[in-house]
Order: sequence, then C-alpha cells, then structure tokens
Amino acid sequence: MTTDRDRCEASATHSTSSEGSLTALAALALFVGAASGSVCAAFRLALQRTDALRAAAVDWAHGHSVVGFLVLVGACASAAVVAAWLVRRFSPYASGSGIPHVEAVLRGQASPAPFILLPVKFVGGCLAIGFGLALGREGPSVQMGAVLGHLCGRVFLRGWADCRVLLAAGAGAGLATAFDAPMAGAVFVLEEVVQKFESRIAIAALAASSTAIAIAHLLLGDSPDFVLPPVAYPAPEIGPLFFVLGVVCGVLAVAYNKAVLATLAAADLMRAVRSLPKETCAALVGAATGVLAWMAPASVGGGDNLTQRALLNSENLLLLPFLFQLRFWFGALSYSTGTPGGLFAPLLTLGAQLGLIFGTLCGLIFPGLPIQPHAFAAVGMAAFFTGVVRAPLTGLVLVTEMTGNATLLLPMLAASFTAMLIPTQLNDRPLYDALRDRLG
Repeated sequence: MTTDRDRCEASATHSTSSEGSLTALAALALFVGAASGSVCAAFRLALQRTDALRAAAVDWAHGHSVVGFLVLVGACASAAVVAAWLVRRFSPYASGSGIPHVEAVLRGQASPAPFILLPVKFVGGCLAIGFGLALGREGPSVQMGAVLGHLCGRVFLRGWADCRVLLAAGAGAGLATAFDAPMAGAVFVLEEVVQKFESRIAIAALAASSTAIAIAHLLLGDSPDFVLPPVAYPAPEIGPLFFVLGVVCGVLAVAYNKAVLATLAAADLMRAVRSLPKETCAALVGAATGVLAWMAPASVGGGDNLTQRALLNSENLLLLPFLFQLRFWFGALSYSTGTPGGLFAPLLTLGAQLGLIFGTLCGLIFPGLPIQPHAFAAVGMAAFFTGVVRAPLTGLVLVTEMTGNATLLLPMLAASFTAMLIPTQLNDRPLYDALRDRLG
C-alpha cells in the first residue's frame, strides 16, 4: 500500500530541489511557521468564542430551571458526540492529543496524517474543548502544525528527509502558538518529539516558531498567557521545600499517568464487551460535563482560568484539594472520549493547584519562613509537567515564557529534578511513550 511517505519520496525524484539545501529548507520552515501560526491562532480565537458561548449557555440555563439544565447537558453531550464522530468517520489519527502520532511518524512507525485531519482537529477541538471537556489546545495545535509542515514538503517536492524536518518544525510552531512560547516550541521538538539534537530540525524549528509567533502576535496580541504577581527570589532556607514539592509532583504524576491509561483501557473494554460505538463514551462524559458546568461553571474546559487563579493565590483554599481531585479525574475521563484535545493545559492546571496547596501548607507549618504560595504554584506547573511528560527543559522554558518571569528558574530546576527522578525510579513510562504504543 502506498503511503504519504512513499509518495513524498517518489515526488522528490522529479524535483530539482536538493535535499541537502539547508537554505531552501530554512525558507520553507519560515513559510510553515507562518501557516501554522495563522491556523493555530485562528484555533485559539475560535476556542475563545466557544468558551464565551458556553458561559452564555450556562447563564441562560440557570435562568430556565429544569429545562435549562436539560438543554445544557444535552448540548455538552451532543458536542462531544459530534467531535468523536468526526474523528471516527473522517480521521482516526485526530483522536486525543495527536502528539504521540506525530512522534510515531518521525520515528517511521506511522504514516503522516492526511490533510483532512486539519479541519477535523480544528472543528472537533472547538466542540470538545469549547463545550467543557478538560482538554488542552496544544495537542491539536501541534498536530495541525505537523500536517501543514508535511503538506508544504509535498507541495514543494521535497524528499522524505526534508518532509520529516518540516513536519517537526510545524509541530513546534503549533506548540509555540498555542502557548505564546516560541523557545518552548523549538525545545519541545528536540527534547520530546525527536528526543535528540538534529541541527537541521533545530534550525527549522527555530525558524518556524519565529514566524508562527510573529503571526500569532498580530492576531492575538503579545502579552504572556498568565499573570504572575511579583515574586522575590526565594530565600536559601526555603530551597529544600522545592525538592520536596518535586517529590510530591513526581508521585502524583505517576498516579495521573496510570489514571489516563486506565480510563482509556476502560473505554476500550466498554466498547469491546458491549459492542458500543465510540461516541457512547463521549456522550456519557459530555453529559457529565454538562452537569458539572451547571454546578461549577469555572471547573470545566481547558483550565486556563483555574491556572490563573492559582497563580494569583485567589482560590478558596478549603475547596482547592477537592477541585484538584475533580480536575485530576475529569481530565483523564475527558481524554478517554477520543475527541480532539491535548494534555498540556490540564497538566499545567493540576501543577499550579498542587503547588499552591503545598506552598500554603508549608506557610502554615513554617510560619517563620518567607514563603510565597503563588511562587510554589508556578514551580508546581513545571514540576508536574516534568513528572508526567519527562521533558524538563520544555517544562522550564514553557512556564517561564507563559508567566513572563525568570526569577523562579532555579526553584523550578530543583523541583523538576525530583519530579523526574521519582517516576523514573518507579519505572513509570512517560505518558506520551505509553500513548504512542497504543497507536499500534
């Protein structure tokens, strides 16, 4: 069977462009970045509109008693069902984050996704995330950027080696646009997606991220995603607490990985035993999302609002542990639906909440120490991300760029060290490695 990779290689035999032309490759990477930045910025704008629509729907539902409740639950369930149906009917590779598939393609373990994935991922992601599932925008953005990179390689008749580089560059541009973090996009490609340094990919990823961010800033503005109040450089006596926070994040990261894989396995078993269509799971979780949106509107969706509240230390500290547990399981269940949506944003939310809980408790236990709970929230974002994904450099750069604050780099480094050590010692596989295996 002829794959996209085979066709790309065949096309290159008729091309006058040399696979070794780094200048041409860099120029194409700039174009891929602009295309990815445009599409992924449009995706972010569409998600903002659907988030606003969901909020308006919740307000309307609260004013119409039982009828409003039923309409809200039905709307959330229907959105999840349509998103899952689009994936099953038109592009199975669009399921979930999409990052494991991008990694598999770059390792030669899967064929590149066809262009149809892009509209499926865009529309399905807006429906799933916009109507409340606890999924992130970065997974769809990474995969859409990868599709655009591969398409550019085919259009310009590049060999597979260059198609591969452009695909990776597009993926990095997608992440850069999703979080307004250009350096994190390039680092993510090298550290997580290809897991080794390749100079051609590094050059292309930097080029694509730069133009992607330039376009995104024109459409979205250039302010950091999150506002972190001013933080003083942590006192030396507080240093050991960041190592302890990393241990806590590492242990809970193992639990989160197992929860995600367990819910996926349960969804597979339910469909196999009862011969239920894939949309059934989406309908159930979507309906539960509608109930949750009715009861606690702020707790649904990608979680950026919750992350911001944790960074501002404005959460109800008595309810925060329960909210953390709710988002922990809600995120895993949302991912089991098979609708388009990523894991990064929910991970950052959990990390911020966990860090805030830990910092607040430390402040109560050690009242004499100058502890800033919101600083622990920012550090928790990087540490929990590292524990789950095992990409510490990406986590450090990502949180630094998203908050616009470099004061906490050393504490984040300390916490990420132990957050990565604990899962590794427990022989827990990085989540994307385990998800990539499921593709087989």
